Amino acid sequence: MSESGDRNDNGHWRILLTRGLTLFLMLGLPIAIVIWLAYLGDALSPGAAAGLLLAQLAVVGAFAIWHTRAAWLVLRSTDEIIGGEVDEAASERNALTMLGALGIAVERLRQTLLDEKGQVALQSTTADAILNALPDPILLLDTRRRIARANVAARKFFGDGMVGHDLAVALRHPVVLDAADTVLRGDTGLVGAELTLPVPDGRSFSLRAFALPATREGAVAVLALHDVTALRKAEQMRADFVANASHELRTPLSSLVGFIETLLGPAKDDEAARIRFLGIMREQAGRMSRLVQDLLSLSQIELREHDRPADAVALAPLLRDTVAALQPQAEAKQMPLNLDLDETLPPIRGDRDELMQVFQNLIDNAIKYGSAETPVDIRLARLDPDWLEVAVRDHGEGIPREHLPRLTERFYRVDSARSRDLGGTGLGLAIVKHILNRHRGRLSIESSPGQGSTFFVRLPISAAS
Repeated sequence: MSESGDRNDNGHWRILLTRGLTLFLMLGLPIAIVIWLAYLGDALSPGAAAGLLLAQLAVVGAFAIWHTRAAWLVLRSTDEIIGGEVDEAASERNALTMLGALGIAVERLRQTLLDEKGQVALQSTTADAILNALPDPILLLDTRRRIARANVAARKFFGDGMVGHDLAVALRHPVVLDAADTVLRGDTGLVGAELTLPVPDGRSFSLRAFALPATREGAVAVLALHDVTALRKAEQMRADFVANASHELRTPLSSLVGFIETLLGPAKDDEAARIRFLGIMREQAGRMSRLVQDLLSLSQIELREHDRPADAVALAPLLRDTVAALQPQAEAKQMPLNLDLDETLPPIRGDRDELMQVFQNLIDNAIKYGSAETPVDIRLARLDPDWLEVAVRDHGEGIPREHLPRLTERFYRVDSARSRDLGGTGLGLAIVKHILNRHRGRLSIESSPGQGSTFFVRLPISAAS
């Protein structure tokens, strides 16, 4: 019981004791006078008068004490209800010990408030669980812009020691502080903004701030941060992709238009020029066709990237078929295609056409960028109990180390001019990456200038049919 509660009890007891004594005198004194007069009139013997007087004192005293205690219980329960201190364990203070209908009413009120207190506690626990289950950081602010509560995501991102401190301690960003101040000044609408936080990896957030009814912690405003980093990166990648695709198509299309205009104009009757221009136009049209085909292929692969293939594919026969298809290109540069295949390896779970496209792209690149009259080595082996590995090695100029992390990006080329001259679209390794993602595989590259390049494809044995 609080100090104020003790003072209330003391005040109640003084009043109730006075009234209890008054009740005792009002009930007991008239009866005592009657007994005394009966004794004086010889109607009662001294013993009988004394016995009746003692019995009367006991009954009246007990009634006065019960009445005083019942009144005190009513007052005590009322004070608790007013102060919000509903004691569930106070079973002795029930309606039977209070003053009739008043006691019953007070007890019902106490039970009602006790039930409501339980409901409030349950709702608060549920709200805490929901708040902490949200993946986005949520901050609740009081009227002084201090953080009254923070969910688990917010504490992980900003630290555990921010509750009770000003918002600027956890999140010193002008956009966030302005949004919080706007809401705390009385703007009942939704305040929205976007911001980038200078954390080590750079994160973009969509901010929402709005007012709410005051909570038990004194919170009157909510700040919600939704991580949109992946979305912004995807939008940037889409914009870059459209720009790159437009550029890649514009160049051969411009050449075609120019040659057509020349053939219809100055070179209309020039047989030699017509033959030469038509050859170039065929090359440019082929380049556009390959680019469109690769774009469509990449789009289709991305659509089903999250659906794992279900067929059983033996890699050794697949690699032999791939090498046979590319043999004419290799012979044109006098480049032997050396196969080293472990025929005992089990089949893996995969899509045969997609896996053939992976190895066609890698071996085709090895032929294009390898030095003439040097071999291309293709090896299939078991990397460990869980993985198979296919290695494709060329003996070309190699790739500088700084380019390796970006080779699987769309349209990224180490040497753009050389790649276009060789018929590359800049999408081959991007297609390889997405196909391997669907197969839960991995691509790694090792290369040094002057030492050639080796592309490693690792596929899981655990997914074998």
